[in-house]
Amino acid sequence: MVKTVSNNKIKIGLVQTSVSDDIDANLAKTAKFIKEAAKKGAQIVCLQELFATRYFAQVEDKRFFSLAEKISGKITNFLSDCARENKITLIGGSFYEKGEDGKYYNTTLIFDPAGKIISKYRKVHIPHDPNYYEQYYFSPGNLGFVQVPLTIGSSQVKIAPLICYDQWFPEAARANALKGTQLIFYPTAIGWFDKLKKYEPFSAKRWENAMRGHASMNGIFVAAVNRVGKEDKMQFWGGSFIADPYGEIVARASSTKEQVLVAEIDLELIEHSQEGWGFLRNRKPGMYKGLVE
Repeated sequence: MVKTVSNNKIKIGLVQTSVSDDIDANLAKTAKFIKEAAKKGAQIVCLQELFATRYFAQVEDKRFFSLAEKISGKITNFLSDCARENKITLIGGSFYEKGEDGKYYNTTLIFDPAGKIISKYRKVHIPHDPNYYEQYYFSPGNLGFVQVPLTIGSSQVKIAPLICYDQWFPEAARANALKGTQLIFYPTAIGWFDKLKKYEPFSAKRWENAMRGHASMNGIFVAAVNRVGKEDKMQFWGGSFIADPYGEIVARASSTKEQVLVAEIDLELIEHSQEGWGFLRNRKPGMYKGLVE
């Protein structure tokens, strides 16, 4: 299978940062990095999971429920302003949402270049393991998987957000691909704690390989954006990256440093990968009923 090139290209940016206890400082830094990404030509910019706050789910503590906000709160307004001021499509990583139904969610909002919310996705797969006690804080998303068609310059592209733990589930990537998604963004917060690094030193590579597999098996682009720095017991491993429809890395960020990663992707590769390998075309859905029993 031979890769070809075209003029059907867009630039995407990933903002990888460390996070402090000072939410206002986190927002100010994020705004600066979004502006940097836009100056480098990024037309779509994605932030990391829970970008405005430290990763509080390392413990179960009811005081952290106070961090949750309704839409049209401080963080939502901040994201809207950043999208509008930089004239970009902004995938707002994720934030801690207090839903209108009284439940709490890990939520991604997407904003158009005018600062208008054009999509909302709530994280579906919620982990509950040592240092990742997310089921204490978040209900599973109830909006389903969300696909967003965009016009970027002269290009048409359909994107979808998934959040962190969603990245380990091939069903989520496949469901989006079958709806025509060409580019999945994975805002993420993942890193080492002592036991994980001791017994699974390959975990960072496994994390990357999982999403490269989703890209390759579905013939789409994926972009994962992770945080860096030490937060309590967790050392986040960064390594934000973009993979093409063959699973090859287009660009990768540092494992330790804050970084704005901007890369151009060629959307024509999607058709060549999907048609050439036929993974979607040659499916046998009738044989897969056991997957949902």
